[in-house]
Amino acid sequence: MPFWLENEGVCLRSGLRRPAGSRDNLHMSYTLTLTTFEEASDAERQAAEQRFRGALDAALGDASLVAPTYAAFLHIIANHGDSPDVTALTDSEREIVEQWQAAEAAAMTAAFGPHRYLEEPRFEIGLP
Repeated sequence: MPFWLENEGVCLRSGLRRPAGSRDNLHMSYTLTLTTFEEASDAERQAAEQRFRGALDAALGDASLVAPTYAAFLHIIANHGDSPDVTALTDSEREIVEQWQAAEAAAMTAAFGPHRYLEEPRFEIGLP
């Protein structure tokens, strides 16, 4: 999990800076939308989104850690590609990538079960 230096907005593990803005960015919220799942009813879609969100929040430790962890992950893949070579990453970057990937996998399993298929629905995570 990212551990932010409270006064400086720097992640202790990765050295990444919090996005510009107030100190409230430590508790950034995020939006979640299930996409490419046309055959689901609204109730099924909402239930899958709730299961995904709950598992993602739990895997990262708290809902307030999702947005900063995801933002750090996006920063890393922007610099190293969608499937970064973990040997090319710093220890902190590797930890963030592995943590995000594990949390996302746990959330997908919670949302759709362990026997999902390759053409599975996708979730879009929006950052403020």
